[in-house]
Amino acid sequence: MITKERAKEIISNFKNKKILVIGDLILDKYLWGEVERISPEAPVPVVDVKKETVNLGGACNVAWNISALGARSYIVGVVGKDENGKLLKSLLKEKSINPILIEDESRPTTEKTRIIAVSQQLLRIDKESKEKLSQNVKNGILSKVKEIISDFDAVLISDYGKGVISREIIELAINAGKPVFVDPKPSNFSLYKGITIMTPNRKEAYESIKAEKTEKIENVGKKIMKELGLNQLLITLGGEGMALFEDEKVTKIPAKAKKVFDVTGAGDTVISVLAVSKTAGASWEEAATLANYAGGWVVGEIGTVAIDSETLLSLIP
Repeated sequence: MITKERAKEIISNFKNKKILVIGDLILDKYLWGEVERISPEAPVPVVDVKKETVNLGGACNVAWNISALGARSYIVGVVGKDENGKLLKSLLKEKSINPILIEDESRPTTEKTRIIAVSQQLLRIDKESKEKLSQNVKNGILSKVKEIISDFDAVLISDYGKGVISREIIELAINAGKPVFVDPKPSNFSLYKGITIMTPNRKEAYESIKAEKTEKIENVGKKIMKELGLNQLLITLGGEGMALFEDEKVTKIPAKAKKVFDVTGAGDTVISVLAVSKTAGASWEEAATLANYAGGWVVGEIGTVAIDSETLLSLIP
């Protein structure tokens, strides 16, 4: 679907692009260890922790992928006034991401801790607030986005359902005339009317329109497009690859993963590569094909990782 030469041409334009990510910021923590016995207290494995690491998750992982690809990456979101908030800011700067953040004293920075042993995720522990954002914080986000949005080639919405994404944010991006790429949360489905494209996985696509599992993916995609008024849609299908919808045309893109260790952050990588590639001059099919190669690579890695442009190019035969 794409030649090495054409991929090289598109990737060479990444450095000229400036992408704004708006979404839910998450700090990913990992406890890496070994399991050699079952607990005498309960039928659960005992993990002997060997190391701890922290990384960028949620919308931060999207911004990290954009930066790693060589484009200029900016992120707008909310952090708590806490140690995790400071750590997140530090990690963003370390990865050459420009943070435009609102501090909210009333809520903690969202944290996900994963326990990994024998190349498998055994458990995830979430620390977060499920309260809605205050009007002051919402106004602060809108104000910051209004100030800067005209400077960007595209807006990428990374919705993890933690409260940052609103219809006002979406309308602001659409009215600014920017291409709007959305990694959706099914519960916020109605917010995404009139965007450029969204990238649900199979489960999210079916949940979005409450479709029966027996419904064909082609019908599900067309219903989503009709309800939201979309001209494009990309549904990721795990081991079956992707389905790209362009108006009436549906293109199936076969999966590229050779091994699957961890699907954490795969959707973040897919939408990042899709957005940067499209703004760099790729067709929708070319952009989706590059995103598919990137997604196939990232599920072969353990933990949250970002793909760089050199690695992306190396995946194209």
